Formats: sequence, structure tokens, C-alpha cells
Amino acid sequence: MATLVTPDTTLRWHRRLIAEKWTYGRKWPGRPGTMKKVAALIVRMATENPTWGYSRIQGALKNLDHRVARSTIARVLQEQGIPPVPGRPTSWRTFFEPTGGRSRPLTSSRRKCGRGLVTYHTLFVLDLKSRRVQVVGSTRNPDATFMAEAARRLTDAIDGFLASHRVLICDRDGKWTDGFRALLEGAGVRIVQTPVKAPNANAYAERFVRSIREECLGRLILFGERRLLYVLNEFVVYYHEERNHQGSATL
Repeated sequence: MATLVTPDTTLRWHRRLIAEKWTYGRKWPGRPGTMKKVAALIVRMATENPTWGYSRIQGALKNLDHRVARSTIARVLQEQGIPPVPGRPTSWRTFFEPTGGRSRPLTSSRRKCGRGLVTYHTLFVLDLKSRRVQVVGSTRNPDATFMAEAARRLTDAIDGFLASHRVLICDRDGKWTDGFRALLEGAGVRIVQTPVKAPNANAYAERFVRSIREECLGRLILFGERRLLYVLNEFVVYYHEERNHQGSATL
């Protein structure tokens, strides 16, 4: 028997007729409306925060009571043509509208001043259990006077961060003056120094340094000490109230 179509074409026509005849409604699993909303949130988070990877977006969605797998986030972004980190470009809007005891020590930041850059040293402490952070102060010259005042603030009997702690982990930087050590030891705080060139010995604090550099200081051009202090305080509030980390909720 001669025919103008192939068997596959005949079978395809048959499947189409069966599909058109099937009139029962289909019940797909899940909630399509909710998934559309979540997909829109994923795209918005990725476009407004070019440095956020799949895990970071997953954590932010969890804050909004949306539990989404990393593979789902990757698929949504791929469908929208949004590349993974670090291949996402930074828009001008994002550039101009930035998110304007045991403890760790000093980190540094630079601000533009005239034709050069000025380095500011920021002293902060971090509680390992809760990941609560306190910025003690910033200065261009972390001398003995600055460090002594920082020690007094940290060991204040009423609101000192180290008042309820007995151990301070710090590196072997020369900025930890004898006066600073004496004031802390006099308040009953034991100082534990990390090994030489061993940042992993204080990994939680080092991770905070990386977070504030990559998510805040490295994305801003700061003019003046007041702006620096404002940005540091804003980031700490964000770190405590919104950013996901593995610390417990309370001290």
C-alpha cells in the first residue's frame, strides 16, 4: 500500500487526536501563582545584588518563608539569561545606590582624599556563638591612646561587649599594645593569640572581614570619616537583622 506520509506522522496525528479529545482538567502539583512570585523574587534579587550567588539568594528567600532548592534558583536565572556569579554586570543604578566571648580585631578600609587614599583601621569584636558584631571604632592612627580607649569601652561593666566574655582571640599584630592587654587582663579577659600567619585559627572573624569588604566597603567610594562610620554601622545592622549566617539568634 502506497502512502504519502510516514508511520511516525500517522502516529503523531493519532496522538494529537487523543489529546484534543481528552477534556478532563489536569491538576498540576504545586502552586503556580506562588512559583511565579518566587521566580520574580529570584530574578529581582539577582539583578539588584550582582554579587549574590545561588546559596545567598536561597538564604534570602528563606527569610521570606520561601524554601527553594539551589537547582531551582539556577534554572530560573538561566531561563532569564542571568549568568552566575561573578559574571553578572553591575548596573549604574546599583553602583550609585549601594547599601548606602571571642572576638576579632582590626580590619582596614581606604577612602579617597585629594589625589591619594587614606587608610582607616577599624576595630571590631565578634561573638562566636551568636555572630553578633560590635564596631568599637575607626582611626587613621591606631596608637596606644586609641587602643586604651577601646579596651575601656569593651570592658565597661554596664555595656561593654566583653563584660560577659572571658576570652579574646586576636592575632599577633603590633597594634595590640601592652596597655590594651593590661586593661583587658585586669578586667578578667584572657587574651589568646593565634599562631603566626594562621588566619584560619580565627576563621569566623576573617569571614566577617570578607563579607564586609565584598558586600559593602569594596562596592563604595567613601569620602570622609563620618561616611565610613555611617556605612559600618548600617552594615552591622544589616548583618544582624537580615543577612544569613550560622550564628544563633541570641547571645
